[in-house]
Formats: sequence, structure tokens, C-alpha cells
Amino acid sequence: MFEPGHLHRASLPGISPAWHLDLHYDVRQDDREGPMLFLRISGDLEGQPFAEELRLHRDTAMNFASLVARIAERHGLPLAEHGPILPAHEEYDRMFEDIREKLALRPGEPVDLEHVQQDKPPTV
Repeated sequence: MFEPGHLHRASLPGISPAWHLDLHYDVRQDDREGPMLFLRISGDLEGQPFAEELRLHRDTAMNFASLVARIAERHGLPLAEHGPILPAHEEYDRMFEDIREKLALRPGEPVDLEHVQQDKPPTV
């Protein structure tokens, strides 16, 4: 289920392992870095809750799905068949569009490679 600022994904009933994932996001102005995408990822895998936060620079924000997939995988969420992205691709498309609009991103804008390094999820 997608609504601007929030995406909820969950495994289908009877699919093992049972999981759910919530992505909450918003754009905030950082005094030094400018507009930033803030993501709060929380969920549960077979009764084990997890939560993490990410802060992405404007130019690297469109890489959020890759970073969320890495976080989900690190917490044990299976990505091959029942992962959080492919089954709901149309919802992610809406989320991408919402983020693009909020950050006023245009195709072809350059990416600062230092931001790519800075915007990695923390390792456990």
C-alpha cells in the first residue's frame, strides 16, 4: 500500500517467512547539505522487529530502493521471490515519482560520487 510519505509491504498470508516492511519518508532542509531525503525503515521478520534510518542527499535519493533492499536483506528478508520491491513495482514507481517531485529532480542531473559513499546504510 502506497500513500505519499509511506509505503507498506508485507508477505502474503501463508508465505514463509512472514514479514512486513514500512518505509516512511520526507524531505527536510539541512543547513549545510540542502534538501535531503529522510527514510525510516521498520519492519518485522518472523517476530523479530527491526528499524533503521537513512539520510540521502538530493542527488542520490533515487538510489533508495537499492539501499532499502540491502537493509531488508541484512535483516533476513528474502529478496529472490518474495522481496519487498518487485511484487509492488507500481507502488515503488509512485514513490519514485513522489520523491522526484518533492526534491524537484530532473533527468540527467549529475551525481556527486562523494554523496554515494556518504549515503550508504550503516553496517551491523
